[in-house]
Amino acid sequence: MNKTNFSLAVLLIIAVSTIVVTALWKSGQTNSEDRFSVVGSGTVYAKADIANLQVGFKTETKKTAAEATTDSSKKMNGITEVLKKLDIKTEDIKTTQYNLNPVYNWTDRAGQTLIGYEVLQSLTLKIRDLDKIGEVIARTTEQGANQVGGISFTIDDEFALRNQARELAIKKAKEKAELISKQSGMKLGAIKSVSENNNTYPAIMAYSNAKAMDSVGSGVESIPATEIQSGQNEIKVEVTLIYEVK
Repeated sequence: MNKTNFSLAVLLIIAVSTIVVTALWKSGQTNSEDRFSVVGSGTVYAKADIANLQVGFKTETKKTAAEATTDSSKKMNGITEVLKKLDIKTEDIKTTQYNLNPVYNWTDRAGQTLIGYEVLQSLTLKIRDLDKIGEVIARTTEQGANQVGGISFTIDDEFALRNQARELAIKKAKEKAELISKQSGMKLGAIKSVSENNNTYPAIMAYSNAKAMDSVGSGVESIPATEIQSGQNEIKVEVTLIYEVK
């Protein structure tokens, strides 16, 4: 092959490649322009079946770290024992905080002076019988808990509920697409893709599942159980449908 023929062959290859690339780019551009997306959301409501609660305490200031630790151990043993009596399973009791801290006093004359130690300890509880929430708070308080809170309500298995919410979301998205198509004169083709946006929503405090109950504490004046509103949970699914436009 002489130089002239070789050069022509190279130019021909470049020209064909340019045409192919241009055609693919235009094809991709057309596909991108001939798409229509719509968002739909579906929501279902269900009663919570699990309460998550934080129970803990801060000891009084003790002269030594050993005394503070001993005091906290006694309190925590009492709390865990009463939780067992209330049928809270061991696997539903989790230590989420334990701090042994020095305590200082400050004066202009002496500056910073160590006066003792304190322990801050807390548990996160998963309560499966919602009628026992108030009782758990009352009985653990009797045993020395002085920091109780962070309560939240969840549903143990949301799979079926999320399926219901998704089905509703897709239905609403299709209805919206059809309405927009009718109003705009656009002709929709097949659905080309579906995507789901995962969001979680807090419990809606509305209905009471916890009942105030009286119980006699062991050697401690009984504290009335607080009535806790467990409410309903909102399970929401949002989907995006992308249609082909004819």
